[in-house]
Formats: sequence, C-alpha cells, structure tokens
Amino acid sequence: MKIQIANKQNKIKIAKRDIRSTVIKLLKYLNCTDKEISISLVDDKTIQRMNYQYLERDKPTNVLSFSLQEGKFSNINPQILGDIVISVDTARQEASLRNFTFEQEIDFLIIHGLLHLLGYNHEKTTKEETRKMQRKEKKLFDLLNCTDTHC
Repeated sequence: MKIQIANKQNKIKIAKRDIRSTVIKLLKYLNCTDKEISISLVDDKTIQRMNYQYLERDKPTNVLSFSLQEGKFSNINPQILGDIVISVDTARQEASLRNFTFEQEIDFLIIHGLLHLLGYNHEKTTKEETRKMQRKEKKLFDLLNCTDTHC
C-alpha cells in the first residue's frame, strides 16, 4: 500500500499522519491494501482552476477525483487507484454545515473521493446508484468514527 499526501496550501495546519492512518483504514475496509493513492490538499483558488480545466466548472468544489482505474489505459498500472484533490477552504466551510469537525470533513471527503476512484458515482446516474454511494459513504464514515468496541 503506497499513499502519497501533498499539502499544497498553507492556510490550515494539516495532520498528514492522521490522514495517512485514515486512508490505511479505508483501504483495508475496501480490500484495497495492494493499491496506491495520492491525496493533495489545496486551497479554493487551486481547486477552482482544476475544476474548470477538467470539468469546465468555474467554481471551487470540495473534492476532485482522478481515477486511473477507468479509460483506455486503465490496465497499464492497475494497482494505482488515482488522485484525490481536496480543498481545505471548502472543507472548513462545509464542516460546520454538516456539524462535523474539520478532521471529520476531511475524512468524509477522502471517503467520497476514494469511492469515485473505485467506480462509485452520484452524478449523471440513477437514483439507486446515488443511494448506493451514499450508503457506502455512511458505512465507511461510521466505521472510521466508531467508538464502540464491537465495531
């Protein structure tokens, strides 16, 4: 399991060790311990530029995922899942809307991005596919935040 974490912003202190721990747990839960992933933490300006460049959406977003498991060349290096880019500015704003801590919001966005890398989708799909992704997000988030000894 190879995890690369790049903090490309300087507004908010990031505990890379905690993020690495979260990703390791998630990859274990998802039976993906042989996979590689990259996570970049950026500001709104950077993610807005990427969102426009790749999706033609001229606004910041919370998370972008770039899967290497899809498309014409997906079989070249099948152990690499892809890249997740998270805006810490947007994460900080959205955390309070969900009644999450900043760290919980980052965890949620990692889950969301990781599920996209694994082929889950909630855009331009059926309501059932959207619900399937939401159920999986909730299950993984609950597993990460479980304080019960029976989890």
